[in-house]
Amino acid sequence: MKSQLIAAAAGFVLASGSALAADLPVKAPPPLPPPTPVSVWTGCYVNGGVGYGMWNQDLYAETYPAPVPLASSNTAGGRGWLGKVGAGCDYQFNSRFVIGAFGDYDFMSLSGTIQDPLSGLGGTETERSAWAVGGRVGYLVTPTLLTYVNGGYTGARFDQVNLSTLSSVPSVAVGADITAHTSNGWFIGGGDEVALEWVKGLFWRTEYRYSSYQGADLPIVVTATGAPIGLAEHVQKQVQTIATELVWRFNWPGPVATRY
Repeated sequence: MKSQLIAAAAGFVLASGSALAADLPVKAPPPLPPPTPVSVWTGCYVNGGVGYGMWNQDLYAETYPAPVPLASSNTAGGRGWLGKVGAGCDYQFNSRFVIGAFGDYDFMSLSGTIQDPLSGLGGTETERSAWAVGGRVGYLVTPTLLTYVNGGYTGARFDQVNLSTLSSVPSVAVGADITAHTSNGWFIGGGDEVALEWVKGLFWRTEYRYSSYQGADLPIVVTATGAPIGLAEHVQKQVQTIATELVWRFNWPGPVATRY
């Protein structure tokens, strides 16, 4: 009899506990973290801007057409402003990484004085234009801020140099010039690109670039006839530029809510 009473009491307690548990509210799962905004950089663009540049070159006199150095090397340089236009396409292969290909063209007026150390003759040399094709790899610091490095192939056009006696005052033209030429080489650079939130698809880019060009043997010719005089200048150039540009991205979607 006593054992039956104990069993009945235990059953009543268990039944009461189950009923009370059924009446308790069920806890809601914790809220998910807010989605992280990312941007889709895959697409194409056009760009344009202005900048400043400096060229530097080593040169020495030599015989021509069989080049034999006649003097030690001399250094000269020039500087000035430039305008840039270009286009390219990017591909975002990760939530943080972007790769792309591009081409651009610079309108330039980078001028400086060069002088042959052997004869003392010299004149003004101006870089008028440059072009480049290459690729870049970038990292998204934020969904709308890209930092990148780039590199590729480049060419630059330099005007002819009308030679005169720079050591005399006033200088006297001698009727000869160093021919205009195009130099080809490679470049490496880097910069950043950030979205301007007030205009969808508009970005601001700042970029530094270093270009190194192959050495060239430039004949000295008679200005009136173009006939070579048997001498040349061996030159090797490097160019540094920094530019600020506006970039227009086609079909820019803006930040998209997702999770990494």
